[in-house]
Amino acid sequence: MKEGIHPKSYRPVVFKDISCDYTFLSRSCAETKDTIKWTDGKEYPLIKLEISSASHPYYTGKMKLVDTAGRVDKFRTRYGKKKPADKK
Repeated sequence: MKEGIHPKSYRPVVFKDISCDYTFLSRSCAETKDTIKWTDGKEYPLIKLEISSASHPYYTGKMKLVDTAGRVDKFRTRYGKKKPADKK
């Protein structure tokens, strides 16, 4: 690594994908209060992820179906055509 270009807090951190319970050890300067014990017996800061390469549809080849029909119906009922008021 080139000297003097990384922040002082650049350290090993465990990232955990909470959707599929996948963890990996990498380096980061992201702040966190959580810690976890890694397989080597040491304790590292923990950063929780919602999605990673282990759960992303592009990498896994599994697309998740999203229920758009419910959202469309909700939109139509909320913003659908309303009858114009009678002009007298």
